[in-house]
Amino acid sequence: MLPRALVSWSTGKDSAWALHEARCAVEVVGLLTVVTPEGQVSMHGIRHSLLDRQVAELGLPCIRVPLPWPCPNDLYEAEMRGRLLQARAQGVTHLVFGDIWLRDVRDYRERQLAALGMQGVFPLWQRDTAALARQMIAAGLEAVISCVDPRRLPPTLAGRRLDAALLAELPPEVDPCGERGEFHTFVTAGPMFRRPIPVRVGPTLHRDGFVWADLALAQDPPEPGGVDPAAGSRYI
Repeated sequence: MLPRALVSWSTGKDSAWALHEARCAVEVVGLLTVVTPEGQVSMHGIRHSLLDRQVAELGLPCIRVPLPWPCPNDLYEAEMRGRLLQARAQGVTHLVFGDIWLRDVRDYRERQLAALGMQGVFPLWQRDTAALARQMIAAGLEAVISCVDPRRLPPTLAGRRLDAALLAELPPEVDPCGERGEFHTFVTAGPMFRRPIPVRVGPTLHRDGFVWADLALAQDPPEPGGVDPAAGSRYI
């Protein structure tokens, strides 16, 4: 029997692809997602309705951890520890992450998990990010740029589809997977989903030095004034 695992879920391409690849090594039994008190997904600024749809198309339960901003590190660790201990009591022994290059982040995750008697799984670790991005796209993964750091990328890329044309436009100093926080994505289709998720791209929103695309389910009516994904949602 494969060990039981949760996936650290950001709604973006790296966590989605990590889930896809980890299934040969672990039994994925659910997702673990940090949300704002309003239900939006962390730095990605994703509405709860979009997360709900991803959860439905994955066919997996989702543990949502609401955290305020600013959030002291001890509160973050306490809340995550509580959720993981509950999962551990139900036989979950592993947590899957989409990290690729950030050694300090991996070391931190592994220390926290080891204290709980759990292990991290890093299917994408130290992969060539240009090749990895092309592999995702070739395999049918579709994603929209949900957040851009305008200090590193043109704000007009917010709301663009992640495809070969966009990869070709990225400046050479920008990681093709946005591993250093240059951009974040929302996955709308791929081999991990039952069906594609139709998404409508609304206006771009600017706050606290970042640019978000106002994403919504295609069938949802537009919301007056859009959504403010940045309010309280900067904790990753």
